[in-house]
Amino acid sequence: MSLRFFQLNFARRIGMVVAASLTMASCDVLTSLPVGGADGTPGISGMEAASGIKQALGQGLEKSIQTLAVKDGFLGNAAVKILMPPEAQKVERTLRSVGLGSLCDDLITNLNRAAESAVKEASPVFVSALSQLTITDAFNILLGGQEDAATNFFRRTTSDQLVARFSPIVEKAIGEHQIARYWSTLVTQYNQLPLVNDKVEADLNKYVTDKAIEGLFLMVAKEERNIRNNLGGSRSTPLLQKVFNYADKQGNQ
Repeated sequence: MSLRFFQLNFARRIGMVVAASLTMASCDVLTSLPVGGADGTPGISGMEAASGIKQALGQGLEKSIQTLAVKDGFLGNAAVKILMPPEAQKVERTLRSVGLGSLCDDLITNLNRAAESAVKEASPVFVSALSQLTITDAFNILLGGQEDAATNFFRRTTSDQLVARFSPIVEKAIGEHQIARYWSTLVTQYNQLPLVNDKVEADLNKYVTDKAIEGLFLMVAKEERNIRNNLGGSRSTPLLQKVFNYADKQGNQ
């Protein structure tokens, strides 16, 4: 699947989720919040709060995946770059000290390539989570005072599904990028060094899956903070402006 096809398909699906929220008919959804303050700031309805949160989350996820699901999306970003597994850090230090750093670099590069291959698979899981977001969830996220509240909602509701979705993709990518061969070579070289007796093992599939999900949530949280603080004009639609401007007013009262 091309990244461009993903972008169009994801935007369409997020749009459908937001549109569906606009057609809700419960009294809870249609009730406006109280007037915001002495300056006459209008309230927002539950419908608007839910739709605004869904739109913000969708925008954050789309930008995050666009950033990560490309060559060097992980490898070239120090915040999410996947390093050697903890079990192998002693191996890395030892090999680099004897001039075999290129073996470590090869493994690290291909661990990141596997993660870059996997992250676009997050979109169906997140779309499903968005469709389940309630009015109560929306107001808690909007007014709870946490800059990563929406991301934490995603983390609570999608982590298990993301692991199930990512794991086979990562396993396939590990094969395509010959990571097992790089790992075997690295460990073999380490074990051949004098005075090395300890056996090194690591579940690379689980490690890359967990780090890919961790990196994705980190980027989504960054995009959420951008919207909450309106950095770089991140409130790019009238709905985002209305909902988060209202949240700003509530926080300043």
